[in-house]
Amino acid sequence: MVRDFYSLQRDRIGRFVVEPAGPTGSHVKKAIATFLVLAAMWQTWSGHTETMILGFGVGSCLFVTWLVGRMDDADGASPGWLGGRVLTYLPWLILEIVKSNIHVAKVILSPSLPISPRLVRTKASQTTDLCQVIYANSITLTPGTITLDVRDGAFLVHALTEETAQGVESGEMDAKVKWLEGSS
Repeated sequence: MVRDFYSLQRDRIGRFVVEPAGPTGSHVKKAIATFLVLAAMWQTWSGHTETMILGFGVGSCLFVTWLVGRMDDADGASPGWLGGRVLTYLPWLILEIVKSNIHVAKVILSPSLPISPRLVRTKASQTTDLCQVIYANSITLTPGTITLDVRDGAFLVHALTEETAQGVESGEMDAKVKWLEGSS
């Protein structure tokens, strides 16, 4: 009888914890908030008011809400804990993307084409899978670098020039994502 009300789960560290079985109040609130945000975005971007199209939109939003809930159950991570730090990380990342765009444009437009491609292996200091993915994607979003492989907390990165390789090796982006994670 107790089994019906509680379930044994593992937390992010691997310890066993007893949690209430079934959706809790916070899960329901999160699902409702996710659905409302998705529905508002869908309506804003689509602009459709026909009944059938609205039905498809509601169905799509319900499906994505269900899918997000399943993903959170599977990996135990949720971007919600990143909090307001994202609001300072994103402008920094956008500035880095713009600076890299200018650098790569100069390299490509230069008559001598001063590229020196190389592979760089770098260690990720993030402890969560979500922040390692954010770090790998941030590297790839920055022109002149692309993350080729992620394995055991180490990234293999292709860099177009020596300067972009040094940017990866400097660890500045790694430190920013570590800060985003809240671990430093």
